[in-house]
Amino acid sequence: MRALLRVSRVIDAFSERVGRLLSWLIVVAVVVSSVNAIIRKLFDVSSNSFLELQWVLFSIVFLLCSPWTLLKNEHIRIDVVNYALPLKVRSWIDMIGHLLFLLPFIIILLWTSIPFFLTSYHINEQSFSAGGLPQWPAKSLIMIGMALLLLQAISEIIKRAAIMAGVIPDPNAEVLSAHQIAEAEAAKLAAGISADRK
Repeated sequence: MRALLRVSRVIDAFSERVGRLLSWLIVVAVVVSSVNAIIRKLFDVSSNSFLELQWVLFSIVFLLCSPWTLLKNEHIRIDVVNYALPLKVRSWIDMIGHLLFLLPFIIILLWTSIPFFLTSYHINEQSFSAGGLPQWPAKSLIMIGMALLLLQAISEIIKRAAIMAGVIPDPNAEVLSAHQIAEAEAAKLAAGISADRK
């Protein structure tokens, strides 16, 4: 189990580094969008490549930062219900959810995204809009994102198994009220902002 936990820590560190780095593309997308809007309003000129670049940047953040979201336990769940359940039940829900739903979903998407990308790459698929971007790099994001998410899902399963075996403490062991959850979330966001400024 210790060896698996070392693998899990490496995956976690990689997901965090990739997530933190690529999350800055949101700022790039905002700048591209703003510049495009200003140029369009002032000079009545626009570019399809700028418009498409915005959704490609969003896709990069959405798909390639999803492992970081899973790592930080920020994925969608009904916290009010989740925190009302006993810790052992929550652990089983996480484990079953990862094994029966998350892993099969990722594997199916990964399996189907490879030929989707390869077909686009082999024909050098271009945008339907004049002056747009090539399509195959954007289509590769699904495959890359699912591969990274698969790694993080494996890490989460390793950690949850270690928690259930009593090898490591459960980070969710503290029972919080809805107000305390909101305060903890605000503190986490503030800490993340200060860490990014350093």
